[in-house]
Amino acid sequence: MAIATFSPSFYCSRTESGRLTRFSLVHSHKLPSRVRIVSRLNSSNNSVSPADHNSNNNDSGDSNSEEYEHHHRAFLRSRRKGSPVFVKLPEDTTWAGGILKRKKAVTQSFKALAAAGVEGVVMEVYWGVVEKDRPRIYDWGGYLDLVDLASKCGLKIRALFAFHGTGPGDRNWISLPKWVLEEIDKDPDLAYTDRFGRRSMEYISLGCDSLPVLQGRSPIQAYTDLMRNFRDTFRPFLGVIITGIQVGMGPAGELRYPLSPSQKLTRSWRTCELGEFQCYDKYMLASLNACARGIGRREWGDGGPIGAGNLMQDPEKTEFFRSRDGSWNTEYGNFFLEWYSGMLLLHGERLCREATTIFRGARVDTSAKVGGIHWHYCTQSHPSELTAGYYNTSTRDGYMPIARMFARYGFTMCCSCFEMRDVYEKHINPHSSPEGFLRQLLLAARICEIPLEGENFATDLDDAAFQQMLKMSKYYSDGIQKPSFSFNFVRMDKSMFEYNNWVRFTHFVRQLSDASSFRAKLDFRGDIRPSSSATSDATKVGVAFAYG
Repeated sequence: MAIATFSPSFYCSRTESGRLTRFSLVHSHKLPSRVRIVSRLNSSNNSVSPADHNSNNNDSGDSNSEEYEHHHRAFLRSRRKGSPVFVKLPEDTTWAGGILKRKKAVTQSFKALAAAGVEGVVMEVYWGVVEKDRPRIYDWGGYLDLVDLASKCGLKIRALFAFHGTGPGDRNWISLPKWVLEEIDKDPDLAYTDRFGRRSMEYISLGCDSLPVLQGRSPIQAYTDLMRNFRDTFRPFLGVIITGIQVGMGPAGELRYPLSPSQKLTRSWRTCELGEFQCYDKYMLASLNACARGIGRREWGDGGPIGAGNLMQDPEKTEFFRSRDGSWNTEYGNFFLEWYSGMLLLHGERLCREATTIFRGARVDTSAKVGGIHWHYCTQSHPSELTAGYYNTSTRDGYMPIARMFARYGFTMCCSCFEMRDVYEKHINPHSSPEGFLRQLLLAARICEIPLEGENFATDLDDAAFQQMLKMSKYYSDGIQKPSFSFNFVRMDKSMFEYNNWVRFTHFVRQLSDASSFRAKLDFRGDIRPSSSATSDATKVGVAFAYG
């Protein structure tokens, strides 16, 4: 069997023996009629020249675009002194089939964001959209439209490689690629598995990172091939329009394990869920077994901890997580948690190394995201963090190793929960402390001198949420010039452009970015008309766009 070939070096060493396979496959992308690109996997040639791209896109039918671009270029030269703000787009902005949805509404929204002083947008590049039907066949059509539109509106782009799928209960469900799901049907152990045998379909198990389980390629090779093809296709825009690359490393794009099976769709951040250790697929078990044998404790290699309770149990009533004599704080607990978190670090290091190689010289910032698992932060054992893969307890800093890894590869660290307040969360769960969690993470980033991208967890548009985001942003950035800080606001939707919400949002952008903005007024057709004034008057901005 395949699992018999594992050795302790699968976890214990950092060497990689796999080599990326080179393909000569040539294929055409399904693109809008105005842009046609032929892409060759692993090609070093530019797919399209900036001149060709501009000439093909001038005929857009927008009579105001040239006037708008002229005003906005002048504006861009006068900014930016503070921390730039990006806005994450709706998940379904670019949908299956390479289609840019609601183009008119997106266009008007982009112009409004630019007028408000926003630096750019975050574009999620879903594996299940780009390489949907067949391996190595990539469809970038809708994303090219999006980049083109952002460039016309004077916005920059951060591309987020989403190698995960969203949950089947999500309103905008995006699965893993169909051909990947077919491989999981053949070998269910490609999916993360908990002790009850429940599978998570959000992300491929990192236990098979380097094994050729995807039609002759390993998952890491599949991720690498997609990123390389993106680089070659979008080369003219890298460092100019596309200034950032975030590499998804797990569920929700975060470097972590799934907290619970896909069938369970409750929002764990509002509960007391302990999470489940995701180490019961045959690939993870093989690695655990090999490491246990390597230290002469074979009995420790048969599975995860006994007595870890159930998802909703009080941790003090579990054998593993309880504070006083829980087995998390024993020799066995240290062995298992070191292995479990070490596998996650190894997965992150593999992706950091590949992305660094692919985008070297491309003049883009690379980043990765850490999950905001805060709902047991005030306990001794931090159970929900442990099951997510963060070996962070009252006696051990689990985030410093992650920050050091990002520092080695020049990665920016992204984290959320910036709008969350302890005083509110503790009414729901007394063990929670999003502010305590975030301070620890920000301190690790400052010590390791790595740039930081902040995010809000949910789209809260009240004054208190914006003030909290500013407060936590200053906790990291006050008193230092470098490394840099920026903010990804989550996310653009119709409520964001309602009058009162828009006023609060634009005020937040000005405070954080320290940038002058256009005074943007809308007529009844929704056309934005930048004035010559460099002073923003947010009370005169009212935007309401229809999102289906």
